[in-house]
Amino acid sequence: MATDALQSREQILDELRRILVDLFELDADDITPQAKLYEDLDIDSIDAVDLVVELKRVTGKRVNPENFKAVRTVDDVIDAVAGLMAN
Repeated sequence: MATDALQSREQILDELRRILVDLFELDADDITPQAKLYEDLDIDSIDAVDLVVELKRVTGKRVNPENFKAVRTVDDVIDAVAGLMAN
């Protein structure tokens, strides 16, 4: 996806939902902004690394793994991607 297509939080959520469904075979309906990555979606630390790699590929921007450590919910990921896209 082109970086200019990830401008709104809704667009980021849609792309994130696609990534999570493709990478981890999650049910798209379970991927809500309030969903907790570890508890609700069963994403472990290895999965989180895969997610960071995919976000870099999709956005074309380097995701700082240190900043990603604080991410706990889908909404946190949206915030991180939105911040990345703003820079």
